[in-house]
Parts: sequence; structure tokens; C-alpha cells
Amino acid sequence: MNNTYKGKILISTPDISGDIFSRSVVLIIDHNPEGAFGLILNKKNQQMSARLLRIFGFPVAVYEGGPVENDKIFFICKGHKITENFSQIDDDFYLTEDIESVVTAIIEQRISVADIKVFSGYSGWAPQQLEQEIRRKMWTAVEVYQLDYTLPNDHGLWKSIMQNLGGEYLLWANAPEDVSMN
Repeated sequence: MNNTYKGKILISTPDISGDIFSRSVVLIIDHNPEGAFGLILNKKNQQMSARLLRIFGFPVAVYEGGPVENDKIFFICKGHKITENFSQIDDDFYLTEDIESVVTAIIEQRISVADIKVFSGYSGWAPQQLEQEIRRKMWTAVEVYQLDYTLPNDHGLWKSIMQNLGGEYLLWANAPEDVSMN
């Protein structure tokens, strides 16, 4: 497969459905002939954040990684590796599910909470599903340089990227969240 979306950012096209992917910014972690795996960067999960506060004893924002396997926790970490069990995202960031190593590294102050982003669940696509969704203009794939995946992003990230794309994306960026109200 020569056309991979691995490492790209997907921006959802505004729609009326209002599902988890509405106004989502998704980082594609892996994409191969078996399908694609990504994490939504801009949807906080308040319930999971409250649960982790009780478990960890310090506040950690948890984001909706996607609708698949919500009981699984993933971490995007910035900087040096704190575990042997990781997937490289780029030169600065990696993904791990090794919760024990992450918590230990935080407690031992080998990594700062600011250098991790916690996700509940993930976004997954079957073989060729992502390519079909992009062809149907459900997603726009973009190269976003110098995006810190560990920043506490919210809905403003989607709007900001849309505005930077310009053209018709400017209209979407400025449309109300419920496009049926327009």
C-alpha cells in the first residue's frame, strides 16, 4: 500500500449526525492493509477524567480516543521513552498502553503529566474503510506540522485547523455546531 495516512491528521467534515466524530481531529497512529488506528485529540471525557483522579490521586484529563474498546487506556507521551512497549508516532512522540510504567514514571518524576495525553478507547477502520470515508469527503487528511499531541486541546483545535485550511473550510470553521440551525 503506497498511500498511507499514518502520521496524518484527519479533520471531520461537519455533519448533522452529532456523533463522537462530529468536529473531531484524529491522529492516525497506524494505517496498513488491515485497516487504520487513530485517536481523537480534541474530545475530553469528563467521567473518565474523574475516575482517573480517584485512581491516581492527581488530576489527569482523559480524552475520547474513539468509540472502540472504551475500557482500554492509551497514552501519547512526549520525550524520552519510559517503557519498552511503545509505538513511535514521530521523532518527539510515542504511543503506549503500559499504564504501570506511565504511572511509575510520573510518581518518580521521570515524566511530567504535561508530557502525556491519556485516551479512553480508539478509532478504528476496517480494510479500505478509511480510504472510502475520505473519498466520500467525511474526512479531510492534512499534514499538521509542529502539533503538540499532548496539549489539552478542545473543540478550538478543529476550528483552528479548519481556518488554516482556508477556502470552503473557513465556512465550516465558522458554522454553528448544529449545522441544522444555520
